[in-house]
Amino acid sequence: RYAIGTRVGVGAQCRTCLKCDDCKNHKEHCCRGGIDTYTGEYEDGYISQGGYADYFRCHYNWVIPIPDGLSSEVAAPMLCAGITTYQPLRKYGVGPGKRVGVIGIGGLGHLGIMWAVKMGAEVTAISSSPRKFHDATEVLGAQHYLNTSDGKAVAAAYRSFDVLLCTAFGADTDWDKLLRLVDSDGVFVLVGLPEKPLSIAPFSLVGAQVAVAGSHIGPPKMIEEMFHFAVEKGVNTIVEVLPMEKATEALDQLHTKGARYRLVLKR
Repeated sequence: RYAIGTRVGVGAQCRTCLKCDDCKNHKEHCCRGGIDTYTGEYEDGYISQGGYADYFRCHYNWVIPIPDGLSSEVAAPMLCAGITTYQPLRKYGVGPGKRVGVIGIGGLGHLGIMWAVKMGAEVTAISSSPRKFHDATEVLGAQHYLNTSDGKAVAAAYRSFDVLLCTAFGADTDWDKLLRLVDSDGVFVLVGLPEKPLSIAPFSLVGAQVAVAGSHIGPPKMIEEMFHFAVEKGVNTIVEVLPMEKATEALDQLHTKGARYRLVLKR
């Protein structure tokens, strides 16, 4: 499919059966026989190594050409965090006239905010402190900022969003408080993955007919669409680039002071 020398990327999934209904209907990322690009196990027991591998071989269906308008450093996080946030925004019709809230301003959330803004929605960045107000509004383009530690502000935001994209959470997240931010017939989309089961009061859903949905990366065709959208709209992942030799230091940084907003290891 691609000429030798074409610059390409492989996302978080590198193989599917290509035979099931999901694969045939361009929902390959939902395939029950899918293999992840990192820590995925093949039939022969081999464990995939992701970006730590010296070389990589996979089916062409999961190889995505990277447009000239995107650097490899910027494109790499889009293959995972980018499509994880882009796909649900597209699926739930985000565009002009839609009110979108993005919970969490980090590796996932900063891309979610930029996608929604460039799709033409009215966007609110949501965080548990005022610390990221400047980045959210001045750098990422959100029109509004909601600090969930401010009780009055949260009360005023009751039923404010058509789509609420949740990319981050805390150990004591009040899920019912967040669901009350979703307007009638709106959707709460979970893309961050809590380690504990969600605890939700039924009336947080039925009173306003709120739907709760999950989303998991996206199909190859949408990853390619996302890349072209990024070039057209000028969306660039905010990254810190470190040489592969400093992989251990990068992991230490994630555990101590975090990243703004993605760490990229480069050979």
